[in-house]
Amino acid sequence: MLDRLRRRFFWTPRQKLLSAFVAALLVLGLGGWGAYLIVKPEDRSCAPGVARPADSAECVGVNGTGHDFRVPALTAITTAIGRENAGLKTDEYATVALLLPITATDPGTAEKILRELQGAYAQQYRANHESNSETPKIRLVLANTGNKNAHWRTVVDRLTAMTGAPDRLRAVSGVATSSAEVREAVTALTGAGIAVVGTTITADDLANGPGRDRFPGLARVSPTNSDEAKALAHFGKVDAARAILVQDSRTGDHYIDTLRSAFAASLKGAPYEPQLYTSPEDNTEEGNTANTFRQITHLICDTRAETVFFAGRHTQLRQFINALGSRGCADRAFTVLTGDEGSYLGADEKLNRAALGKKLTVRYAALAHPDAWRSAQGRPVPATGGSTADFETFLHDITRADQKPVPLRDGQAIVAYDAMATAVHAIRQATPADAPYPELADVGTQWPQVKGSLRVKGASGWICLDNHGNPYNKAVPIVELAADGTQRFVQMAWPEGKPPAETCLPPKRG
Repeated sequence: MLDRLRRRFFWTPRQKLLSAFVAALLVLGLGGWGAYLIVKPEDRSCAPGVARPADSAECVGVNGTGHDFRVPALTAITTAIGRENAGLKTDEYATVALLLPITATDPGTAEKILRELQGAYAQQYRANHESNSETPKIRLVLANTGNKNAHWRTVVDRLTAMTGAPDRLRAVSGVATSSAEVREAVTALTGAGIAVVGTTITADDLANGPGRDRFPGLARVSPTNSDEAKALAHFGKVDAARAILVQDSRTGDHYIDTLRSAFAASLKGAPYEPQLYTSPEDNTEEGNTANTFRQITHLICDTRAETVFFAGRHTQLRQFINALGSRGCADRAFTVLTGDEGSYLGADEKLNRAALGKKLTVRYAALAHPDAWRSAQGRPVPATGGSTADFETFLHDITRADQKPVPLRDGQAIVAYDAMATAVHAIRQATPADAPYPELADVGTQWPQVKGSLRVKGASGWICLDNHGNPYNKAVPIVELAADGTQRFVQMAWPEGKPPAETCLPPKRG
């Protein structure tokens, strides 16, 4: 009886077909799920707005929630920024982005990034809490372009998409290196109508000027390489007949290219041709330039030179100083003059500090220094161009950036603070009386009016911009690298040879 029922109900052609169909569904379903498990895309997100590109382990993107981009040294400051942003209402702020290679692997650059974040946050807090309730309030986001700015395009595309609600991006700061990638990023941002405030970019060709406003909406708070060279020349009163230029022959680095040109212009009539070296493609690497510098020091000893102008990045500068410390003509005194890359030397553990005690003086044109606006015996504070009160305000604000004192000798935090202040100034000046925040296009048009009584009273000195967004006659601290590695302020110098007038109005050129 049971056998007949089995044949009738389970082994009929219809049931066989049904059984086969069910089995097929089971096989396909399980197989499909297994395949999904095998090919399921890897989750490469790091935080809101931040992910790891397909070819990188770095966390790249834009974030303002407190994410540290997996850089533990930044956790405290990014947490503070995230906390400040979280306290803002969605309809009361405009956003400023810090565009930086936050995950840089070079120790000197990594230190610079930390100081930039600390300085910018200090100014954000002041804007939101100690500016007489002026509006709009400021939301600060961090835009990581990756090591060596390799992912600048991804980040810039994200920033250009943030100009509408709810972000209302109105300015980008933190632009800090005069590299080809940064130049492309600035070109793209200003081309999209976004105002940009450079912090430590000094290259002359990453700036606007008469007949060449290639970056509409770009402003800078640091002097150009040409202005640094002019300030050095006024300070040192160098005799070109007893000077020589040592320069990197590699082109494409806008800092080096324009510093080389500026120094060459100030050494017209010098009797010696420049001494050349070629840095590695990645000029943070040691390469074999130390061997070249050993030979160059022999040749410098063959000259009557007393002053050496150095046009190059800080890794090669350190190698050159170390080589001079072992020069054959140790009985002769030399002074090395260079640009603001000299600020990295104080923290460079590979620098032979003993070399500085062998009749060798190293001085550089700094962008800022904590002693520049403090009076000392025989060194009064300039009457114009900046003030002790403005610097004391910064000192009050920077204490919020870390539980420990923030190192200020390299000037990075000071300049980042001033750049953020300039961005906030433009955003608020562009905001109509009857509106909560400005139109995007109106922020970058404010730069020609940042002068005179509308100047920014920066911690590094007055920021009086010309019609092209460049600081006019900006204070240039001359700093000497002492034998113990400390960075000693020597004297203030000025591109125009003297401080600006009280009005701080750039003169008509040409």
